[in-house]
Amino acid sequence: MDLTRQLISFVGALLILIAYAGHQMGWMNARRPAYNLVNAAGSLILFWIALHPFQVGFIVLEGVWTIISLWALARPRPA
Repeated sequence: MDLTRQLISFVGALLILIAYAGHQMGWMNARRPAYNLVNAAGSLILFWIALHPFQVGFIVLEGVWTIISLWALARPRPA
């Protein structure tokens, strides 16, 4: 994998880890849009990286992670 793809995958992983750590440390609320945006962006990046070379387990994991994050982002929020 070339350096560019390595850097892109690092950014994707970092975004997911920021959301996870932020939630665990109480800095981010999992029901807020920012948390789900960061999760969706990171997982979408890693999903794209997993397509070439094709890595089915990684594709399933990141594809589902992206879908769940986007679903959570789209759900109605209390006023």
